[in-house]
Amino acid sequence: MAGNAFGELFKVTTFGESHGPAIGCVIDGVPPGLDLSQPDIQKDLDRRKPGQSDVTTQRKESDTVEILSGVFEGKTTGTPIALIIRNADHQSKDYENIKDIFRPGHADYTFFQKFGIRDHRGGGRSSGRETAARVAAGAVAKKILLKHGIAITAYTLAIGGVHADTIDLSVIEENIVRSPDLEAAANMVKKINAARESGDSVGGIIEAVIVGVPAGLGDPVFDKLEARLSHAVMSIGAVKGIEFGSGFSSANMYGSQHNDEVSIVDGKVVTGHNFAGGISGGISNGESINFRLAVKPTSSIAARQQAATKDMALSDIEIKGRHDPCLTPRIVPVVEAMTALVIADCILLQQSLRP
Repeated sequence: MAGNAFGELFKVTTFGESHGPAIGCVIDGVPPGLDLSQPDIQKDLDRRKPGQSDVTTQRKESDTVEILSGVFEGKTTGTPIALIIRNADHQSKDYENIKDIFRPGHADYTFFQKFGIRDHRGGGRSSGRETAARVAAGAVAKKILLKHGIAITAYTLAIGGVHADTIDLSVIEENIVRSPDLEAAANMVKKINAARESGDSVGGIIEAVIVGVPAGLGDPVFDKLEARLSHAVMSIGAVKGIEFGSGFSSANMYGSQHNDEVSIVDGKVVTGHNFAGGISGGISNGESINFRLAVKPTSSIAARQQAATKDMALSDIEIKGRHDPCLTPRIVPVVEAMTALVIADCILLQQSLRP
């Protein structure tokens, strides 16, 4: 099936289902001699795994990653790296009562229309659990970026209309919603709990910032850097929108306001307000790259809804099981991972163009 692989030179293929024996990925194109160990990957998986707090699903998975190939004596060999994460706490019985019902907001109906068959246990391949494999691959990509002095930080900018007023990157991992504003974080948690208690869910906004990216990454016309990054993060199931730099607010500006005036500092072009978001003409300009994305409310909610059945009848549905009342906090490391995959791939492509 097409659509399971991502990237050109740094290429990742993920496999597995939510309630299958395991999920994982195969990464091709990793240069040899890169320091890599299980803890390098595990630390990012621990940020994404379920059961972290009261505002996430209570499914308990250690998400322990195993390196099957491509690493010898702590260094990459240049051959494909295979990573596997075994599923341990999947409760498929929670889905038996809805195996013939297409859940609202999910991919149940569209998967069935495409393939004529679907795995009803937690959504199978369409489940957010698949993103654990992406995070594992992203951790490997980050090792490449580290060598180039590039760092990616994502955080929760808003949840359910509650916005962060300050940006303090040092507190992101100190609160369960991964907000850079501790006061706003407390109010975000209240918003999530109120939605859950009423059988509902809430969405949010994630912001990502990439620093240290050299000028020249990305390609003209069809493979602009914004296009590559958009492809990557929009492939995350719950993401419904993205904007770079000034984004949609640029529609209300004059060109004289929006154009980034420049100065020369230490022989490099530096922009003023960076409304371009670090990308000009689809190619990185050396400034920090920033973008924001919208995360929809979790589709699996306890409130009664009307759904369609495989027999094309209507049926009321109440979704049981363990689900996140807000997906945003757990998507933060997934956004970082997908961003890392893009930037690592672009670095390798640029090196092939101008060694």
